Amino acid sequence: MRHLFAFTCALFLYSAPTHLRADVALASVSAVAVDITSGRVLLQEHPDVVLPIASITKLMTAVVVLDSQADLDAWLNIKDWDQRTAKNAYSRIRPTSQARRKDLLRIALMSSENRAAYNLAEHHPGGTAAFIRAMNDKARALGMTQSNFADSTGLSLQNRSSAGDLAKLLIAGDAYPLIREYSTTRQHTVNFRKPRYRLGYGNTNPLTASSRWQVDLSKTGYLTEAGRCLVMVADMAGIRVGVVLLNSLGTRSPLGDAGRIRRWLTDGTRSTVAKAAVLHLQRVLHDLGLTAP
Repeated sequence: MRHLFAFTCALFLYSAPTHLRADVALASVSAVAVDITSGRVLLQEHPDVVLPIASITKLMTAVVVLDSQADLDAWLNIKDWDQRTAKNAYSRIRPTSQARRKDLLRIALMSSENRAAYNLAEHHPGGTAAFIRAMNDKARALGMTQSNFADSTGLSLQNRSSAGDLAKLLIAGDAYPLIREYSTTRQHTVNFRKPRYRLGYGNTNPLTASSRWQVDLSKTGYLTEAGRCLVMVADMAGIRVGVVLLNSLGTRSPLGDAGRIRRWLTDGTRSTVAKAAVLHLQRVLHDLGLTAP
C-alpha cells in the first residue's frame, strides 16, 4: 500500500504550480524540496534542467534490486569492472571474492561503493543490460520524462536527470524500508569470503550522524562534471521533506543548502552562500544559458 501511495504522489508531483522559487540563496544549480507525505512542492530552483547525476543513480539501482525480489541473502561472485567502467572506478572490494547481495546493496547506498553497485546489476536476471532496461522502465513508470540511466553506478555521464524527476524517485524510494535503513546506516562492516576478509564502511552524508538532524533517506553523488549532489529525506519544520540538490561546489555545499532550506522552512531565515560557491553557480548557469537567481 505504501508503494502505491508513493507511486501516486510521484506521478502527480508536478501538478502543482511550477513557479515556487524560494526567497533563499542556494549554492546548488538545481534544487527541489517536496513534502514527502503529500507530494506538495515547497521550493524549486531550475527544477527542469537536465544534468549528470553521478551516484544519485544508485537510488534507482536500489529500487530495481528490491523490485526484482532477488534473494538478499544470496552470496554473489564479485566480478571485475569492464574496461569502460574501470577508467573512472575505485573500489576496495577484491574481484573473485564473494559478498551477500544485501551487503552490496547497503554499501552502495550508504557509502556509494561502485563495485557493489556494478555487481548488483551484473547479477540481475538477464545481466547488466536487463538491469539498465529495468532502470529506465521504472523511470518511465514514475513519470520521470527527463531522465536516462546508462549504468548502475553513476560513473557514466549518460546518467542524467532533473531535480524535478529525482524528487519523484525520492518519493518512490522512501516507500522502501530497506532503502531508508541502508542509506542512513552510519557504519557497516562487510564480511567477504573466498578469500575471507572484512571491510568497514562509513556513510558519505555526515548529516546521518548529526544529533541535530533526523535523516530518513540519503544518497550523495559526485563527478567533476556533475558537481556535488545530494538527495535526502529529513524532518524540517515538522514536515518530512525530500530535498534534491544538484551540482554545487565543494563537499560541504549541498549540506549547507540542506541547512539553508531547513532554516527557511522553519522561520524564513535567509543564509549566505560562500563566494566561491556563488561563482561556480553563476558559471554553470551561464554555460547552460540560464540566468543566476
